[in-house]
Amino acid sequence: MTAQTQKAAEALAALRWVFDPEIGLNVVDMGLIYDLQVNEKNMFVVMTLSTQYCPMGQSIFDAVKSRLEQSFPDYDVQVTVTFEPAWSLEMISEEGQEFLNR
Repeated sequence: MTAQTQKAAEALAALRWVFDPEIGLNVVDMGLIYDLQVNEKNMFVVMTLSTQYCPMGQSIFDAVKSRLEQSFPDYDVQVTVTFEPAWSLEMISEEGQEFLNR
């Protein structure tokens, strides 16, 4: 495993502590994190929200950025929100499905 791959795995683990406050499920298991790339000094995250008009959208975005900045203070963290592809229930992980009793 490369150092960048290890850091990306650590970053995803850190993001498991960021929750969608309306659902109670973390953003990783919700399927809101589309991509996470790491190089020597940067983290690039592409994420989505359950809807474009998610009332907690800014809060979730801020929590993702803050969690990564706190967990990796030596990295410049850049978070981008996209709605392509649109989020759907199928993006929830198996663990998330179990949590939601689906």
